[in-house]
Amino acid sequence: MEADWEFEVGPDSAGIAAPVIDVCWAGFVDLRRSPERAWELAEAAQLPALAAILAKLNAPDSPVWTAKCDCWPRLKADEFDRDELDAPIGCADAALGCYIDLLPGGQLWALPEQAEGWCKRLCGLLRSLPLRCCRVDLVIRRALLAPNLLSLGVTAYLTACGASSAEAARTLDAALARFADALCGHSTIE
Repeated sequence: MEADWEFEVGPDSAGIAAPVIDVCWAGFVDLRRSPERAWELAEAAQLPALAAILAKLNAPDSPVWTAKCDCWPRLKADEFDRDELDAPIGCADAALGCYIDLLPGGQLWALPEQAEGWCKRLCGLLRSLPLRCCRVDLVIRRALLAPNLLSLGVTAYLTACGASSAEAARTLDAALARFADALCGHSTIE
């Protein structure tokens, strides 16, 4: 599986502020308190495997919890790079993707260096997984946890492709499962 990470916490060269993970948004559903609600989310209707992954990422033993997600059921050819997905020729006719905003379950990313180290270790673990036609991009961002409480969070973008929409969806399902397993199942990334 391809994987990479980056910081996106300040303004870009044009002075446009970087996105902030905002837990205070009107549609927030706290899946830590009601994991069964993951299956009610519109995104889970578009990408059924997402509900189980969200429930797992919000479980009491997970090192993270989620604030928001979205999915893109069809990506245009100019919205992804076959080479970045490690896709053989003929295996990138269809693509889809999703993102999940992750927040620390404790003091996991109290400092930028901790978030960076965590992302590097998770990317190393993900790169060791034998799964082609997909990638994970981790973006470290500022996170608004309460009206006056800023911290750090990570947006995980997962993208997959295939020779057909069904094949791309199966690959994204597998990538989501392996991502959640790596994140929740290995204390080496904490």
